[in-house]
Formats: sequence, structure tokens, C-alpha cells
Amino acid sequence: MGVPEPITEQGQRVLTLWQGSWVAAFAVGILVWGLIVWSVIFHRKRSEQLPPQVRYNMPIEALYTVLPIVIIAVLFYFTARDQTALLSTEEAPDTNIEVVGFQWSWQFNYLEQSKAEAEEQGSEPQTRFSVAGTPEHRPTLVLREGDVVHFDLTSPDVIHSFWIPAFAFKMDVIPHQDNEFQVKVKEGTAGTYAGRCAELCGVDHSRMLFTLKVMEPGDYDAWVAEQEAKAKQQQLETAEQLESGVENPGTGIDLPGPEGEGPEDEVTDEEPAADEPAPADEANVPAAASEEAGR
Repeated sequence: MGVPEPITEQGQRVLTLWQGSWVAAFAVGILVWGLIVWSVIFHRKRSEQLPPQVRYNMPIEALYTVLPIVIIAVLFYFTARDQTALLSTEEAPDTNIEVVGFQWSWQFNYLEQSKAEAEEQGSEPQTRFSVAGTPEHRPTLVLREGDVVHFDLTSPDVIHSFWIPAFAFKMDVIPHQDNEFQVKVKEGTAGTYAGRCAELCGVDHSRMLFTLKVMEPGDYDAWVAEQEAKAKQQQLETAEQLESGVENPGTGIDLPGPEGEGPEDEVTDEEPAADEPAPADEANVPAAASEEAGR
């Protein structure tokens, strides 16, 4: 019915609700079409004699008043039940990720703990490493099969929307208002998936693309170890530069290509390979995000 195959348990719940709504719609449609056909066949004009005129039919009027209320109440119950489950963050997460949506790309900060947990402890969440992108160099969000993943969503400029169609779910990324949700990635879903902004956020909204890559546990653990080693090395180099008196050690995003040349500015729906994490500034917001927020 138009929904991609979900790769999360929460997405499967959305799919079930969607299909159930279609079943209810078809049931109502068949009933209405049946009554129309029945009326056309059995109440067609047979003579010039005027049929008996009935001003009120209380059973029929009660039926078409009560029946829509019952249908809406049933749909509302299942929708409210599933929405509560989709927004639940009670299960202990295996991975915590802060999603920063900025004009015109994304940054994914892999955290030691969620923002809510850090706030309860009266501290700031610690970043293990970050992956940042630009419109020309889309970032890659990497997850592990079977993980419960907690997302904290924030933006330094305008409202964006974090959407992965394979999740069958999206949520707004709002400045000064952190949103959060969790998903459990299903086993056997390793692969590459599309992600994008689903909120018209400005002139380059269509370029706010990213890639989701789901890895098997062994591959994911090796990737995380590599990113943490690179982040630690970068911190050491930055500290050495500061000690040597370099005021601006540089926070730009390294683009692929010879002599710093990046890929062509071309937007397609093709799935790119997983990208390396780009460095971020001390506030965990990439240079591109900081510039746009300043404007």
C-alpha cells in the first residue's frame, strides 16, 4: 500500500496500522457501493404512481449517525495506542545519537548517553565521535542490526524534519526544542537506505540528503572503533596546534578528491557509499551549521 518494507519494529507497527486503515476503508466503501447498487436495482422507477412518502426513518437516521462515530472511535483508539508506543523511550538504548539538522545538511553525534539521561545526572552528554555533511558531500548514519537506537533531534536555524522512509516514521527537528524517539532495528536488515529532510526548510531543502547504512554487529563494532580512534587522534592534533600557538586549527569538512576538490554538485537518488565522519567544532556543530546559524 505504498509503504516501504520497515526495517524497525516500530515501522512494522506503523505498517500494520496503515494496512488496517485500508481494510476499514474498503469495508465502508463496499457497504456504501452495495447500498447504492441495491437502491438502483430494487428502487428503480416501475410506473407513474408516486411511491409512499416517508418524512422520517428513525432507524436509518440513527444508523448513519452512530456508525461513523463507531468507525472514528475505533480508528482513534488504534492510532492513539500506536502513537504512544512509537514515542516511548523507556527501553534502554544500545546507541545514542544526536541528530543536528542545519541549512543545508546533517550532523550525527554519537553520544555516550542520551540528553535526557545526562540532564538527570546534571551533566552534558559526551560525544564519542561525529559524522557531518554538506549538500555536496552527504553524510552517512551508521547503525547496527538488532540495536535499540535513541535519537535526540535539534537544529541551530530553522525547522527541519528527520525522515528515513524505511523507518516508516519521521519527526520534526525544531530550534530550541529537542525532540526524541527510539527505534529497534530488526535483524537481517543490513544494507543502505535513503534519508532526507521532509520539511520545506528553505531554498536548498531538496539537497538535505543523507544515507543510512545498517551493518552487521561485527562490521559495526569495527567501524565504531575506527571512528573513535580518528576522533581521538584529531583531538590530540588540535591540542598540539593550540599549544603551539595556532589560534584556528581548522574545523572545515574534508571533501574527497585530489587537492581538496569535492564531488560535483549533483543531487540524485542514488545510494552513496558510507562516508567518513567529518570534524566538528567544540559545540558539536559543523562549520556549515555555525555559518548559517550566524546569518
